[in-house]
Amino acid sequence: MDIIRQLDKFKSLPASVLTIGSYDGIHRGHHGILTSVVNHAHARNLPSVLVTFDPHPRHILDSSSDKMSLIMGIEQKLEIIDTLGVDIVHVINFTNTFAETTAVDFLNHTVIPNFNPEYIIIGYDHHFGYKREGSPEFLKHYCAEKKIGLDIIQPVSDEGHVISSTRIRQLIQEGFVRRANFELGSIYGFLAKVVYGAGRGKGLNFPTANVIPVEKNQLMPKPGVYFTRGRINGLRLYGMCNFGTRPTFNEEDLVMEIHFFHDRVVDLYGKEIRIEFLERIRDEKKFPTIKDLKSQLINDKQKCLELQGKYE
Repeated sequence: MDIIRQLDKFKSLPASVLTIGSYDGIHRGHHGILTSVVNHAHARNLPSVLVTFDPHPRHILDSSSDKMSLIMGIEQKLEIIDTLGVDIVHVINFTNTFAETTAVDFLNHTVIPNFNPEYIIIGYDHHFGYKREGSPEFLKHYCAEKKIGLDIIQPVSDEGHVISSTRIRQLIQEGFVRRANFELGSIYGFLAKVVYGAGRGKGLNFPTANVIPVEKNQLMPKPGVYFTRGRINGLRLYGMCNFGTRPTFNEEDLVMEIHFFHDRVVDLYGKEIRIEFLERIRDEKKFPTIKDLKSQLINDKQKCLELQGKYE
């Protein structure tokens, strides 16, 4: 897959099959759009193209300090897009200036001259351009005038609910990560940096890696205990994660700490690891004694080890 961030040296395509979208967390609905683009492109013997944006437009258009949290960063999105077989991804640097580009100008000056789409495929609710004027209805008229094929993909549902980034974000924040993972079509997780912690896990015989997300606007799960999987130095390791305030120790700051079920994990401080949330085990709770906490940790680990077979 070719990733194009600047078009000044890009050789225009004679034709393509193309889609446009921000894709805040690539889910099963997005999979359907991208798979359709790839299939149509193969049928026509043309390259498949995705035009997307980074940072997410809402992070630029929203001037408040409380930015929308992201399900996944651009690098993770590109990894998933690559697995779906897309040939070319054009990542546009979304700025306040670019935000003022009308839908017509965007198509006439960026999309058409560089990618010459023979066919455009978009989702039923996708909008682009200044004031979101580039609606599916707008594209119907534009494509008819330019003699470009157009396919509008209808929503994908799960148990009567339309799969969307908004719904998946809500599921993650409410602790339903297994359902969120199903609707994503991949495992929710993120790249994190290992930082120094209080070292209490070692004293409990459950040494942990304390982590903070690399993406500053990363969507975090509901506090609690999770069965997790990590990727570290090429190793794929299972473990359990506590995300919370550690009430047994009367602390207040939210901390994420992970205990890996592997003897070969040594000093990880300063390293970046990818952490994936497979299932939520329980709520965080305050224990009357350290002994009670340790007993619960043993039970948590046993439950996670029993679940591990589902994911191997």
